[in-house]
Amino acid sequence: MTPELLENLRQIVGKENIIDKGSELEDYSHDETATYVAITQMPDLVVKPGSSEEVAKVLKLAYENLVPVTPRGAGTGLSGGAVPIKGGIVLSLDRLDKIIEIDENDLMMTVESGVPLMKIYEALEDTDLFFPPHPGDESAHIGAAIATNAGGVRTIKYGVMRNFVKGAEVVLPTGKIVNLSGKLLKDNTGYNLLQLLIGSEGTLAIFTKVTLRLLPKPKEMMILLMEYEDVNSAISTVPKLLRTGEIPLGLEYVEREGITPTEKMLGEVWPAKGQAFLMVVVVGNDKDELYSVCEKIAAVGEANGAKDVLLADKKKEQDVIMRIRSNLYEGLKPEMIDLLDIAVPPSKIAEFVEKVKITSSKNKVNLPVYGHAGDGNVHVHIMKGDLGDDWRQKYEQVKKEIFEAGRSLNGTITAEHGIGIQKINDLHYSLSQEEIELMKAIKKTFDPKNILNPGKVLPENSSNPKSIK
Repeated sequence: MTPELLENLRQIVGKENIIDKGSELEDYSHDETATYVAITQMPDLVVKPGSSEEVAKVLKLAYENLVPVTPRGAGTGLSGGAVPIKGGIVLSLDRLDKIIEIDENDLMMTVESGVPLMKIYEALEDTDLFFPPHPGDESAHIGAAIATNAGGVRTIKYGVMRNFVKGAEVVLPTGKIVNLSGKLLKDNTGYNLLQLLIGSEGTLAIFTKVTLRLLPKPKEMMILLMEYEDVNSAISTVPKLLRTGEIPLGLEYVEREGITPTEKMLGEVWPAKGQAFLMVVVVGNDKDELYSVCEKIAAVGEANGAKDVLLADKKKEQDVIMRIRSNLYEGLKPEMIDLLDIAVPPSKIAEFVEKVKITSSKNKVNLPVYGHAGDGNVHVHIMKGDLGDDWRQKYEQVKKEIFEAGRSLNGTITAEHGIGIQKINDLHYSLSQEEIELMKAIKKTFDPKNILNPGKVLPENSSNPKSIK
């Protein structure tokens, strides 16, 4: 990082929008991955452009000088995708935070990529429209959520981020600005480059503006909590619920083991007993209609082993349930080595969870499980417990067994958190060498000099990540 290059960057974004020393740099050396396995690396500097044109100029300068650039949103990722493992520049998109347009006629919304999800939800509160995806942490930036194709609890009904991105302005590693599609519901012109970039984890281009599809806002919501005494009965109910024809907003599987530490952290109480739960969220425009749907769902649960079914039709009750569910990761994090993000076909969830329980018993490692049961996404927490200082060998064995269990059921190693740097060495569980080589060829086409988020998603020999512990 030469003085000349630093001065050129100051000319582009302003001296006040560059961090090149001090403790602030530490904030950009990691994401929210669990501390035991998190990879950290200090950047040489942080650059905060305020427009697409400034992003383009920074990338052009970096490309010409072979300086690595790591794009970063709010840093809420769980796979090390925003960690600058090659040093260089962290390109923070905090200042690209404008809501450009809410088009109520076309049911579209255009925003800059640094807008937090919370700001999008708030901007739509006074309309009869909403943006369905809800990946979890509402401080996450929309551009980063799109770059990782984030999912969340509403995936079963509405799909993931890629289902709601209709257009985008992106900046290529060379500094060229490209506009892809727009307010179109159908576009079959050539290769779909927009869909290729969604989920590419900032390795091919940087999103600067995005156009999002909106839907009419449901007027009513209810939550059913189904209480079970054993895991298998709860999980086995899921396919039967899906066959009723009632597609819920969310269908979550939760275990008591994950709820207890979260209750303590929040000072709140989960309103149901039992050891395993299905949380079914339904939405609609008529309360009487929803009561009828809830009766139908509850009957399926009771016929398949549910000991009790709690109906939460008041917002206060719903908020407690949703807060506890949304904070399970934070509740478990202090004692957690890692969080695995497996997806299997929904009909195979019970079989997968059973394999996890066998691994837990065999290796004497605590493995709390919860997840988005309706779409087959299961989160497995590997807890440190009594493993002691030599935990890493046991952790690697447990991770291997869980990944192999997922593969045996035609699953994948990550449903929504992405590869980043954390799972590069595990790609072989999900991708063939032919697939990896095709992806490398795409990366080389977009980024011949490998300056944009290098060392992420695809294996390369020269990366040198450093672990916190």
